[in-house]
Amino acid sequence: MNLEFNKNEEALKMSVSIKNERYEKIKAGGGTKSIEKQHEKNKLTARERIAYLTDEEKPFIEIGSFAGFEMYEDQGGCPAGGTVAGLGYISGRQCVIIANDQTVKAGAWFPITGKKNLRMQEIAMENNLPVIYLVDSAGVFLPMQDEIFPDKEHFGRIFRNNARMSAMGITQIAAVMGACVAGGAYLPIMSDETLMVEGNGSIYLAGPYLVKAAVGEEVDAEILGGAATHNEISGIADYKFPNEQECLDHIKKIISKLAAPKTAGFNRTEPTLPKKDPKEMYGMFPQGNVKPYNMVEIIERIVDRSEFEQFKEHYGKTIVCGYARIDGWAVGIVANQRLVIKNKKGELQMGGVIYNDSADKAARFIMNCNQKKIPLVFLHDVTGFMVGSRSEHSGIIKDGAKMVNAVANSVVPKISIVIGNSYGAGNYAMCGKAYDPRFIYAWPTARIAVMGGEQAAKTMLQIQVAGLKAKGQEVTPEAEQELLSKLKGQYEKQTSAYYAAARLWVDEIIDPLDTRKLISEGIAAANNQPHIAEFNMGLLQV
Repeated sequence: MNLEFNKNEEALKMSVSIKNERYEKIKAGGGTKSIEKQHEKNKLTARERIAYLTDEEKPFIEIGSFAGFEMYEDQGGCPAGGTVAGLGYISGRQCVIIANDQTVKAGAWFPITGKKNLRMQEIAMENNLPVIYLVDSAGVFLPMQDEIFPDKEHFGRIFRNNARMSAMGITQIAAVMGACVAGGAYLPIMSDETLMVEGNGSIYLAGPYLVKAAVGEEVDAEILGGAATHNEISGIADYKFPNEQECLDHIKKIISKLAAPKTAGFNRTEPTLPKKDPKEMYGMFPQGNVKPYNMVEIIERIVDRSEFEQFKEHYGKTIVCGYARIDGWAVGIVANQRLVIKNKKGELQMGGVIYNDSADKAARFIMNCNQKKIPLVFLHDVTGFMVGSRSEHSGIIKDGAKMVNAVANSVVPKISIVIGNSYGAGNYAMCGKAYDPRFIYAWPTARIAVMGGEQAAKTMLQIQVAGLKAKGQEVTPEAEQELLSKLKGQYEKQTSAYYAAARLWVDEIIDPLDTRKLISEGIAAANNQPHIAEFNMGLLQV
């Protein structure tokens, strides 16, 4: 028995267990009473609707379940951003599904709700996937309207995207199963087809109370904008159904008749499981991520047959590059090596750091994958680029810029998995959120920040102590230590996977054992987009 392995395994399993516990609480939405009220109205919850709609034998990949996590405590919270969303299969066709959760503040839109919905539309547009909207929302959360209504990345962008997707030929189906109010009323009408549930579904620019206040007219919701009104009088809606199940059944029929999509043609063979046990990853990742480990061993537990063909294996060793298959899909993998290595010059290089040679190698490999139209997978555990006079004199900024340029201009799908650290410019070079990965996931052990917590806290401490001394205040060693502890705690919270997922810097926090499945489903989604831009690197410092 390996004691170190067992400790690592226990720690990572505990992290996954905590993640699962938090997720189960999120799944409850607005709570048991709110769910019961939904059922009393003969309405399913958002998750029940998705479960009924999607194919049982295929996976549903939830996106943004931790959106809004611990962000709106003064407002009573906003589990999953008040929206359940993800990639699912309907009648065998992979689709984007977005469902308002009426149990959370009547499905009202918080700032993070808008960001999450825009992210889902972005996924649909990038991957040419049909979109299903399951509408049940009271509209904008008025106490925070200034943070959700007017800006480019706010509520109105949703309808702009409706129009753009329609022009792109992307199918959009809206099922109105509850309230659809004010500006939100445009969403179903800008979709290809609108379905409504009798008795519960309603669409109007202004509800009964606002109509009374604005024009003095007294009218109930059903006459104002119910299923009969919009199917028989206004002609706004296309179908009406007596219950949600029949409505969802009709969506399945619509999707079953769509023409088969053209594909990007990414190479896929018969999937084969890894020869090395994926569960061993739990024991390989060091507790607290403070010790070296071999990233190749992690890779071999994700890829088919555990076969990984390294590119420039003996050069630039702090980044591992190579070709493999994941669930049959051909991929190029760029990963940070965490072992301390010695290069041929006899120089020691720290694991997780990007040096001149590793940046140069990674840039070349990324260009190769673009040339061959092979999707890229990035596995993050990076503390940043090497600093110091030797690196600066060797042109680390130039070599780093070359790698960043290759990532930024890459036209093949990029999928990022943040396993451990993702710090500073290393986050950019390894395709962090700012570099348009098609999907980006994080293990519970992920840390995303401008620098490590210890360095950041000490840097902030020096600045604050200098500021206090400049004002003539004495700072005792005890006070300095107390301030350092406070800064560390604050920074640790801000660098956690949960902080990142709450703000959608990552799409989801995942169990390491799901890494392979999520990469495969991500490439399957990307393969629906037949249009790949021409690869052009632009100007490089050489």
